[in-house]
Amino acid sequence: MLKKVLLGPIASGTGAEDSLSDVKSILDRHGVSCEICLSRQSLPADMSGFDMVIAMGGDGTILHAARASAPWGVPVLGINFGTKGFIADLERGELEAVNLALEGRGRVEDRMMLDASIVRRGEIIHKDFALNELVIGGVARAINVEALGDGQSIMSFSGDGIVAATPTGSTAYSMSAGGPIVEPDAECIVITPICAHMLTAKSFILSSKRTVTVRLGDLEGKRAYFSADGCEPVALSGKDEIVIRKSALSTRMIRVNEESFYRKVSRKLGEL
Repeated sequence: MLKKVLLGPIASGTGAEDSLSDVKSILDRHGVSCEICLSRQSLPADMSGFDMVIAMGGDGTILHAARASAPWGVPVLGINFGTKGFIADLERGELEAVNLALEGRGRVEDRMMLDASIVRRGEIIHKDFALNELVIGGVARAINVEALGDGQSIMSFSGDGIVAATPTGSTAYSMSAGGPIVEPDAECIVITPICAHMLTAKSFILSSKRTVTVRLGDLEGKRAYFSADGCEPVALSGKDEIVIRKSALSTRMIRVNEESFYRKVSRKLGEL
């Protein structure tokens, strides 16, 4: 039985704040206490006291909730108040379906995540993890990058950068860069070049057992960055290596909507 729910983050300016009282009323009817978190910045560092997170916003809001809850194994129910909202399970007009989650009539999907370490001159200078994607990119100018799988070269090119995506993230930046769509409960790593200046640079789908290394060439005065799930970028230097592996963490996503993944792709991505 659920005892306490974290209600948030709540994306401002989307209409989510107007529906906050409706969701809280549903929780009250079930005798479930809640803590309201209005912003991404105010997400609690320790989420071990919560049985569920209900995030209300777009994909960015839900990604922040996922990153905060994953270390504690707390499941996340996303309600879309953004545009595409592909990670969300419910739309803003489906608030009553929250009852199903509270009554245990949904299911929990474990979504694969990625770990990344930035290695500079043999030392790890930064670590992060992602539910959607890890991006290594140049700023306004093309950079030289090489991607390796278990130490074997996969591709080497000059371009805007490279995306390492999970199956969940395959419908985001990677897809926009020409990558494949992968079912979210699959386990693999999708490597997609961004605007490669080479005809043969294409996406690769690798086993989740692989260790992927993205190696930068000399930047020669150019700037490059690393970002996990669209969070604050980290500046990179020439010859940096970004080592990527399947994470021991996973995001537990609550599903009460019976819509198939294929139908969702068509509905969300087949139209403006």
